[in-house]
Amino acid sequence: MAGKNKKFILEFEKPVIELEKKIQEMRDHAASSGIKLGGDIKRLETKAKELRKQIFSNLSRWQRVQLARHPMRPYSLDYIERICSYFEEFHGDRLFADDKAIVAGIGMIDEFSVVILGQQKGRGTKQNLYRNFGMPNPEGYRKALRLMRFAAKFNKPIITLIDTPGAYPGIGAEERGQAEAIARNLFEMSHFPVPIINVIIGEGASGGALGIGVGDRILMLENGWYSVISPEGCAAILWRDAANASKAADAMKVTAPDLVDLKIIDEIVKEPVGGSHEDYDLAADYVKKAILKHLKQLVKIPADKLIEQRIEKFSKMGAWVE
Repeated sequence: MAGKNKKFILEFEKPVIELEKKIQEMRDHAASSGIKLGGDIKRLETKAKELRKQIFSNLSRWQRVQLARHPMRPYSLDYIERICSYFEEFHGDRLFADDKAIVAGIGMIDEFSVVILGQQKGRGTKQNLYRNFGMPNPEGYRKALRLMRFAAKFNKPIITLIDTPGAYPGIGAEERGQAEAIARNLFEMSHFPVPIINVIIGEGASGGALGIGVGDRILMLENGWYSVISPEGCAAILWRDAANASKAADAMKVTAPDLVDLKIIDEIVKEPVGGSHEDYDLAADYVKKAILKHLKQLVKIPADKLIEQRIEKFSKMGAWVE
């Protein structure tokens, strides 16, 4: 299934979308009139393909942020459906509620039985309200922790799919211990004796992303972004104007190539040309292959060595001057 939906078009996509529209009009005209336009259509299709490749191979950081937020981009459940031959979702944190912004359960990825979880956004007003726009409450992080403890007990690798604009900042969330829930996950994930793979499939904003983002391998789709704060939030603080978000994105170096250079992530996962929303199946295939490659490496490492390497990995992140 392709995730194509041209109702939502980003500004930099317009030239290629307009060309594709003309190609479709030519096809329709040829079909209705009987005029042979096959050669012209083929030439325009080649031109459109080259134009698309040119546009999407030279995206700015802000354009990648926009792609990461595309409303038709595949979300966690879209990937789980495609990479798992079996998935059984678990609900609730056994303390307060079932947070719909995080989905979690047991799945099979080829021969591997795993615990897989991720932040889930919605499409349209009704679904977004149901999923709280992909912003987890404390009970979401505690549900994730419950499943990860299950994984540690039964020796199952953990896969997390990260895609959130941030943890929910509401009064109720703070009253129920949002900061404690995220901090608890950071601590416990660093010590789980099973392989952990984090995949940033879209937005990776702030502690909301990091709350399920401690692992042995951090993978990131090429049009995702990952940072301590959103570009708009950074711009509002530094320049008192969120309109400077593109400037902030450049300064913060939020994209996958930046984060490879900074040694924050381990691998960039390829996307279909035009973004993951152009072809869900192909995007999921790329993600599955990357997960399997690293899983096969990690399952061979003894648990004590795995934990030691994980802690060392995060201890090395960042640069400072004393």
